[in-house]
Amino acid sequence: MYLTADKKKEIFQAQGHAKSATDTGSAESQIALFTFRISALTEHLKQHKKDHATRAGLLKLVGKRRALLDYLHKKDITRYRAILAELNLRK
Repeated sequence: MYLTADKKKEIFQAQGHAKSATDTGSAESQIALFTFRISALTEHLKQHKKDHATRAGLLKLVGKRRALLDYLHKKDITRYRAILAELNLRK
């Protein structure tokens, strides 16, 4: 599978806002994980244009990431801006 436990740990550790090495539940960690999965699914859909089930899953992931970003925007604007800059996301 493209997303192993080691890859998840690498994503969480590379994400600079993690409170600890095992911080998997913070909004920043979840957004980083969703971003990795979204980019992988986007690459898949470039090759398999008629895979509508994957496209539906991709849209759900984008919605979840957007909800977490909206939550961060309301709670702490500095964390929101930091995660946008770190992951090169645009608003």
